[in-house]
Amino acid sequence: MPIYEYSCEHCGHTLEVLQKISDAPLTCCPHCDTDNLHKLVSAAGFRLKGSGWYETDFKKEAQRNVVKDDTPATPAAKDNKTPPTSESS
Repeated sequence: MPIYEYSCEHCGHTLEVLQKISDAPLTCCPHCDTDNLHKLVSAAGFRLKGSGWYETDFKKEAQRNVVKDDTPATPAAKDNKTPPTSESS
């Protein structure tokens, strides 16, 4: 359920209410008991950013629809790999 913000034009009281989308908007201020409560427009608590979280999350590796990087790896990046060392006792 979404959280809605309300503000009273009479007393300036603000509140957040957890409501269903189908619920009617509140009109009565719980602070001053007047019918001057109005729903505010506010930002969401999260942002969907990037190439799409739904494309990469909760899928098996073979099912991912990720854009592949076509830039070739630089020789310096390949040389940064350290060879495995063998320890003799």
